[in-house]
Amino acid sequence: MEDVDVIRLAAMLLVCVLGFCQTIVARKLKIRDRVPGKVDLRARYVIYLHGRIIEDQGRRPTHPTWGVYEYQKILDALATGGTTVISEQRPPMTDMDQFAAHVADQVRQLLHAGVRPERISVVGFSKGGGIATRASALLENPRVNFVLLAACGDGDFRGVNRRVWGRILSVYEASDEDGRSCAELFAKAGATGTRSEIRINRGERHGTFFRPHVEWLDPLRRWVNEVP
Repeated sequence: MEDVDVIRLAAMLLVCVLGFCQTIVARKLKIRDRVPGKVDLRARYVIYLHGRIIEDQGRRPTHPTWGVYEYQKILDALATGGTTVISEQRPPMTDMDQFAAHVADQVRQLLHAGVRPERISVVGFSKGGGIATRASALLENPRVNFVLLAACGDGDFRGVNRRVWGRILSVYEASDEDGRSCAELFAKAGATGTRSEIRINRGERHGTFFRPHVEWLDPLRRWVNEVP
């Protein structure tokens, strides 16, 4: 994908009823695979880190239990309202620490360009959430936003000296056996910033976050837009 805005404009749809035609034009969405060359200091930026299944199976994979991962629909939903979304499709077997360093560099690019940290959010689901926690520890910035979606498994952080920084929201699904509470991570000594956690109950297990459901999208949007 080239370093230009990925403009998802639907072709004009002419709906004609009894001789009258209505033109419907899809909204221009700002979705990129890297930090833009020209940074809009007034915009909000969301870096979305997808789950591992996309590394293994491609951009629209299907899990036998959790269903279709609607990656593009999630990006579209995150980009509504004028938010600039940055998301890369990672290659198979991506090293989490290396990619976390890359994400931290993307955040630093935006900060160095003059974007306020409150207007930058890193959103990670499952493996992407694990990458987000590592990026948080590397950045050590208490004002950058993070949203962890089903990112913490039972016992993931025992014996791990990872101190997360930032305004961090954790969202997990009650029926999910893989993504649980991040309380253990938040309790680490030295962690700095605001913490919040929400448990939702849609009943779709890990697949809850495969699709853009309002149960997790609405609290995510509130969190990333809360600070002016």
